Amino acid sequence: MENFKATEYTLKCVATEREFEDTGWVLEDKECTEPSLVRAIYAKKKLELKGEDYGFYTFCDWLPVRRLLKGSAAPVTYRSEGLAKHLGLKNLYITLNGYSPKHGAKMSTCSFKETEAYSVCGRMGEDEKRVLVVASAGNTARAFAKVCSENNIPLLLSVPADNLSALWFEKPINPCVKLIACEKGGDYFDAIHLSDMALKSPKFHAEGGAKNVARRDGMATTVLSAATTIGRIPDYYFQAVGSGTGAIAAWEANMRLIEDGGYGDTVMKLMVSQNAPFVPMYDAWRADSRAMLPYDADKARRDAGIIDAKVLSNRKPPYPIKGGLYDALKATNGEILVATNAQARKAAKLFEELEGVDIHPAAAVATATLIKAVQDGKVEKDATIMLNITGAGEQAFKASHEVYELKPTKVFALNATEEQVIKAVEEMFAEKTPENEN
Repeated sequence: MENFKATEYTLKCVATEREFEDTGWVLEDKECTEPSLVRAIYAKKKLELKGEDYGFYTFCDWLPVRRLLKGSAAPVTYRSEGLAKHLGLKNLYITLNGYSPKHGAKMSTCSFKETEAYSVCGRMGEDEKRVLVVASAGNTARAFAKVCSENNIPLLLSVPADNLSALWFEKPINPCVKLIACEKGGDYFDAIHLSDMALKSPKFHAEGGAKNVARRDGMATTVLSAATTIGRIPDYYFQAVGSGTGAIAAWEANMRLIEDGGYGDTVMKLMVSQNAPFVPMYDAWRADSRAMLPYDADKARRDAGIIDAKVLSNRKPPYPIKGGLYDALKATNGEILVATNAQARKAAKLFEELEGVDIHPAAAVATATLIKAVQDGKVEKDATIMLNITGAGEQAFKASHEVYELKPTKVFALNATEEQVIKAVEEMFAEKTPENEN
């Protein structure tokens, strides 16, 4: 790992197919006139796994990284016995992102958001002086806080006050990581708004969300884990979605694996799910609309408050953008499914009984929709199915480890001004000298 050389790749605009160099922290093609994602085009077309010692970076051939950070773990894929038998499925594979020693799963934040954080932070140069800004409904913040804390990378997190219980860690967090929150009653969209105001200061830079190729290609390692374990591309991919970024990443990984040539040419059908009553992408998809449909802000906040899987409450997902979820679903003949809280809770209980791992509410939503899809005859019993369990083992981890919380340095009112936010966050990261210490 000592001799690691930055991965070779170029960037390509999905809308125009223009290929260009990554000059640093490029999130979009400035020459493109419509909203479009850019993709990484890797020099190596055949994937070579680097081995277990590399952790998550075993997949670094297809990660846009300049450096390998310490403390990472890769997703783990295994063939299901319990749930598969219960559902009468012959080839159900579970990709586990979380903590389950018996399966070899070692993500201490218990969420697949670790795959994003290790990839995004690995893309950053060591000479970056600005502070990275990440807005999150919970799990993403926990993952970025862990990675940045352990690797001494300055980070500003913005999280809704109602979701602060998600910020628990196996050890105290390095002071290079600071947390701000929007007051109770605010949602993920409000946390994004808060982070956008902080980003008006030149001392900060945006992580970029779905537009960051490192975020998507980090999440794509779930599919690389499945395909390299099974020996082929799955027929179906089940995952719950808040932004849909993980599903977009799955589609992109699928295309790379077809180009590799060693895993078949299956176009994996994306079966993504939302937690009712918060289902804006489901509503748009059902109307066959690329544009998101109008969603009253107060109703959206109320619906987001009802769902168990709070991480799925993104009001402005990368669904309409070129190369986004709408295109991914069209290209894979995919579907958007829905599960209620009650269905997801029942599925979580069943999963723990049959597979021996506790799962996060979002993963329970995905499991519930797999169960329903089997009952409705939407998947063949002998099909190769990948169930992406995006968060697992949190109860088991907390039962066997002491955990520490990260408290916000400041909680802002929903009507906080840009000036108030910038002043506060700049002070948080101001260099402490003996004169201004007192």
